[in-house]
Amino acid sequence: MPASHWWRGGVLCLLLLCATAARADDYPSRPIHVIVPFAPGGATDVAMRLLQPALAQALGQSLVIDNRGGASGAVGMEIAAHAQPDGYTLFFGNVGTVSIDPNFFPELTVHPERDFVPVSLAGETPGILVASTKFPPNTLQELVAYANAHPGKINYAAAGISTLNTLAMQQFRSSAGLKMTQVPYKGGAGPALVDLIAGNVDVMLVTLSSASSHVKAGQLKALAVTTRERSALFPDLPTLAEQGYPEAVSSSWQGLFAIAGTPRPIVAKLHAAVVKAMSDTDTRQRMTEAGIVPTSSPSPEEFKQFLAGEAAKWQGVVAQIKAEQKSTH
Repeated sequence: MPASHWWRGGVLCLLLLCATAARADDYPSRPIHVIVPFAPGGATDVAMRLLQPALAQALGQSLVIDNRGGASGAVGMEIAAHAQPDGYTLFFGNVGTVSIDPNFFPELTVHPERDFVPVSLAGETPGILVASTKFPPNTLQELVAYANAHPGKINYAAAGISTLNTLAMQQFRSSAGLKMTQVPYKGGAGPALVDLIAGNVDVMLVTLSSASSHVKAGQLKALAVTTRERSALFPDLPTLAEQGYPEAVSSSWQGLFAIAGTPRPIVAKLHAAVVKAMSDTDTRQRMTEAGIVPTSSPSPEEFKQFLAGEAAKWQGVVAQIKAEQKSTH
């Protein structure tokens, strides 16, 4: 290749690098859209809205929340994945859309690992194992003993076969070696909780934010939380790990993602903004009161490592569920 071509190529690369650096230095210079792949009012939407004021302040720009629900989050993911990778469209995903659904639905056209850049964790909602007040056991140890004495007799509610709560219950059952009967529900956790309170089913694993008011009102019995640490809402309630099941640690986490190809300096700015937002006292208090643990990743790289572990964990649980389905047909 002639020397002039090498020179022109070098100049072009330099100009591109300079343009990228300029965009990063100027970022953000206009409002940022955050795609939430669920309807308003859900756990992921609530987490983003609680984070929104402090994150906007940290970035110095307004954040526009764009709810794009449908197909268990796949519609919003598809829209986000095809956005410009300039930092002005972000994706607010959760454990279901990013770590579970790609294992459950191989036909998905969006691959989070390929199509998004991890920025940071942005909240964790613990799961809680609750029981009907008509159910004889009052503790997790009593539930395990009762299940072993009556294999297959305990009914547990499952709101959606591919949801985190159903998979986390499968994970607990597997680690404890329990035979229990699943009662599937449609329409989210609401109908299942109604039946649980009425005593039509025995137990259920559900997000803490959905069940906390019922526990406090004495309508349900709390047996354990699923996170590694105890919940600030129920500091006296032990975790599954504390009670002998360290494999059953899980949470309905949320996280912020940029679009694949977004310049690294912009990703770094976004990460720093999430960390700063999570240090805001009012934000932390509001999230805690909503049953969400305020958290952030030490770095985008560590968030990426966390995601790899989550994908591997839920891939194994999904494989167990599919194997059970085949054996029953």
